[in-house]
Amino acid sequence: MSNRFEQVDEPVDDAINVVLEQRANGQWANILIARSAARLLPKDWTSEDLPPKDALSNAVKFANKLKLDIVIVDRDGVWKKEWGELYRDDGADAPGEEVD
Repeated sequence: MSNRFEQVDEPVDDAINVVLEQRANGQWANILIARSAARLLPKDWTSEDLPPKDALSNAVKFANKLKLDIVIVDRDGVWKKEWGELYRDDGADAPGEEVD
């Protein structure tokens, strides 16, 4: 079974965010973690520019250690299927909402 990651439009405060970008000099990524998600951080944290696969690998390590979810911001369509399944939460299964 491959890894599944939720795609979001903007970074969220309660997860580890992997922000993918296509730039003139190639594909890059940053990991963003808000202090509100990980109280052990003295402030919001942003990684250096990393190759996307390395950023994802590091994010998984952080997620396992910090017990946080990972979300992906991919406005430029950088995601590769071999990294896992990328999905969007349609909200249909959200608590308190009826599903027909």
